[in-house]
Amino acid sequence: MQPQPSETPEGKQDKKNKNYEKAGTFGFLGLLLGVAVYVGFTGNNVNWGALIFMFIAYAIIFYIGSITAGKKSDSAKDMMVAGRAMPLWIAMFTMTATWVGGGYIAGTAESTFASGIVWVQAPWGFGLSLIIGGVFYARKMRRYEFTTMLDPLEVRFGKKVTGVLYLPALLGELFWSAAILVALGSTFGLILGIDFTTSIIVSALIAVAYTFVGGMWSVALTDVAQIIMIIVGMFLVVPFALAEVGGLGQAWGAYKEGMAGFTNLIPPLDGWNHPDWGNQYFYWWDSALLLIFGGIPWQVYFQRVLSSKNENTAMWLSIAAGVFCIILAVPAIMLGVAGFSADWASYGIEGPAASSDILAYVINYMAPYLVAIVALGAVAAAVMSSMDSSILSASSMAAWNIYRPLIKPKAEGKDIKRAIRISIILIGLAATMVALNIDSVYTLWYLCADLVYCVLFPQLTTALFDKKANTYGALAGFGVSFFLRIGGGEPALGLPAFLPYPMVEDGVVLFPFRTLAMVAGLLTIIIVSRLTQKSCPPQPLRKLKTEMAEE
Repeated sequence: MQPQPSETPEGKQDKKNKNYEKAGTFGFLGLLLGVAVYVGFTGNNVNWGALIFMFIAYAIIFYIGSITAGKKSDSAKDMMVAGRAMPLWIAMFTMTATWVGGGYIAGTAESTFASGIVWVQAPWGFGLSLIIGGVFYARKMRRYEFTTMLDPLEVRFGKKVTGVLYLPALLGELFWSAAILVALGSTFGLILGIDFTTSIIVSALIAVAYTFVGGMWSVALTDVAQIIMIIVGMFLVVPFALAEVGGLGQAWGAYKEGMAGFTNLIPPLDGWNHPDWGNQYFYWWDSALLLIFGGIPWQVYFQRVLSSKNENTAMWLSIAAGVFCIILAVPAIMLGVAGFSADWASYGIEGPAASSDILAYVINYMAPYLVAIVALGAVAAAVMSSMDSSILSASSMAAWNIYRPLIKPKAEGKDIKRAIRISIILIGLAATMVALNIDSVYTLWYLCADLVYCVLFPQLTTALFDKKANTYGALAGFGVSFFLRIGGGEPALGLPAFLPYPMVEDGVVLFPFRTLAMVAGLLTIIIVSRLTQKSCPPQPLRKLKTEMAEE
């Protein structure tokens, strides 16, 4: 007797997917209805048109993420690396959308408004990071069919060392997710008229829901929709905002006059002797190198590289995304320029109380109503595209590099999937709690970015390219990098500098000690590994062998 279709593994999976679809759809509709009722009773001056448009945008994203993509995610491999079947065009979109998030757009506008073009380092810094990563790192990572960024570290340096190195990677993703939720909350609070807490919780729940169901396919396919929203929304606002301040020529003239000396892309070559720069010159280069090389060792980057069909796709998706990241910063820069040149008194307001609010102010006051709500949808999409990626990246590493080798070495595919989904919920909840309770979340994320640059970049680079690198070298390099970075202190966290670095102004070390920590850690790994070859033979780079059985 032949088994009925519903009794076969494929039939059971289809039935499970349909159950996910039904539960997800009813849960999503219930969530939106609950939010609408809550806002109706508690909100003051709620912008119902913008709120409805945001709900529509979220509905599109949720449908693509939880239903369409969920059908593709039958295994742990699908959840983590999309079955290594992602075509170039989807991979390119998802890589771009991940970098061009809410923090990226809002931060670019803020830096342009408050500090000048010269301090808008993220667009070209991250762009170069993606290009360098594509040329030197992406092909090799894809060639060895790794599953996460930490796999080459596990192969070369061992499971326990990798477990330690997971911590800065986890913290970076966690606080990045929290930071972009904060950016969303402040923007929605101004434009929608709903409170900070509600906007954060709703966005976090939706991102966690569709990431939970579909994994990497959900994240990638929703990114396609999100990047389209971002492009349309941001470019629509620019001409209206510039028209409000007399056009591009007049706006740029006022901006250049007000930001005298800070409208170039890079500081003057003799900046250390320039009265406007001094020691800030060295701090600028330290930050620039952090963005360029510290932007490489992130799981959120390599998850897309490792999901691609082949080595060439892995390389070109990264290079193309780098170019698009630079291009898509242009509207945010223009909005920052327009905000700087605006006569806010003519709108009956004093202007933004904090420079971080400039994007929301420009959208709300300098664009027509319909354009403003489309741009709002773009900001929401940008936030979602970054948050879901960070949550999935941290969860994939937790399941694959912590749970599988250290907790359950004989884990099967279904065990890995369960671990990923539990991690998605826990990390999503943690990011939401951080966003709601910690004011210095951006500072915390920058500290984690420092650790990624200082600690993970030397480890990943030597694991991939130094055949003699060994476990002793990795441990020594980690200790040196961490010590030199923490030695510079962190004023925002109340950590004083205990190393005698020069160039200290107002309690802040302007000496490029982050780059010093990275280079010192890199050299330590290389030197100590060569001195300990006999006592700790290096392990060759190879494909990570696992006994995980797929469902």
